[in-house]
Amino acid sequence: MAITPLAFTGISKYSQDFQTILNRAVSIAALPVQQLQNKQTDIVQQKQLVGSLSDAVSRLSSSIQSLTAVAQAHGLVATSSNASKVSVTNTGATSTGSFQITDISSIASAASETSVAGYQTSDSTPVSASGTVKLVIGGTERRIQLTPANNNLVGLRDAINGLNLGVTATVLTTGTGTTPNYLLVTANTTGATSLRLVEDPDNAATDLLTTNNQGSNANFKLNGVPISQATNVVNSVVPGLTFNILGTTDTGETVNLRLQTDRGQLASALEDLVSKYNATASQVNAQIGPNAGLLSGDWLVRQIQNSLRQVVNFQGMGTIRNLADLGIEMSNTGEMSFNETTFSALTDGQISAAFEFIGSATQGFGSLARSFNQISDPATGLIKLQQDQYDETDRRITEQIATMTDRINAMQASLSAKLQAADALLAQLSSQQSVLDSSIQALNFSVYGKQDH
Repeated sequence: MAITPLAFTGISKYSQDFQTILNRAVSIAALPVQQLQNKQTDIVQQKQLVGSLSDAVSRLSSSIQSLTAVAQAHGLVATSSNASKVSVTNTGATSTGSFQITDISSIASAASETSVAGYQTSDSTPVSASGTVKLVIGGTERRIQLTPANNNLVGLRDAINGLNLGVTATVLTTGTGTTPNYLLVTANTTGATSLRLVEDPDNAATDLLTTNNQGSNANFKLNGVPISQATNVVNSVVPGLTFNILGTTDTGETVNLRLQTDRGQLASALEDLVSKYNATASQVNAQIGPNAGLLSGDWLVRQIQNSLRQVVNFQGMGTIRNLADLGIEMSNTGEMSFNETTFSALTDGQISAAFEFIGSATQGFGSLARSFNQISDPATGLIKLQQDQYDETDRRITEQIATMTDRINAMQASLSAKLQAADALLAQLSSQQSVLDSSIQALNFSVYGKQDH
């Protein structure tokens, strides 16, 4: 609620003075309100600054976690010598390796057969003379009884789909000839299987479907060992390695799959760490020193400062003991940089030691992510607690402003009424004085024949 100025409508010659008195009284009474409003403005700015700090700290925490993920995977990248035949992905491997894929004789495909004969219509031409057909899918068999009403392609399609046996039946219409309608039955998954539809299974046992495509397995050799599986995605043979069989190989052809350390992954992760560290440190430094912002001296800033020092000063126990050994340098102004020359000079053994130095989420350099996460966690972090305190303070100030504004408006109304009464009295006295002055002047004129000046 705002303070509503009141216009003083007096009739005496002192009315403007009374308006000044009223305005002055309200201005003095409103000083504490203005102070509270200024404090609210500061709180809004502080919340913005803290929110920006939270984003920076969260990104730094994520950067350390990404660096840790690279370390735990030892920077391994999977490659294929012929990705058009076999594609490969590292899905959690922890050691280097080399594998040979040969003799890919077939890729996995789904069984798919059409009816041997076409039918004149899809919804009235009978498909079974006996009314009984048997669906065979691998080792599963189901009898289907067709009534006169559903003894047609549509009825048979619906009956097959209603069994939910892992196949889908569809009516195909070629649009040519006198029997343009066919039944297509396709397995929902790949792999070699038996797919049949038998008419009058107890007697004639006539196949209603072709037997041209009974599906196929992916057949190949891994390091000379024969493997056959129903899908082209292979993820259970080599731990942490998933590859996809895409095509058959030529005679004598070998597709080489390799798991090897990619230094570039570690370098990119370190460069990202440098970038996120500098972004966070820059915001923290803006709240320190003679030109500090509204968060100067705030315990939260000191907490982030301490966590940043842990990053710079962290010491390991192995060959790689600190970030400087990996090419990360600190300037005199506290800015971090990545020296690619130093990093490129590291041996393979030192790269392996770097992974040990970085460690995991619970030990090594990677464990530092926890301290930043404890600050920036959106649900339980220290910054969230600080923002909640700001919100609570803002709420209390709003209530205080409302209460004080009500009091000032009431005081203004009361003072205005008193001044109005005083103004009316002065106007009355002034009028009486004018009448008295006129009477005295008239008396002087009648007695002395002149006015008393």
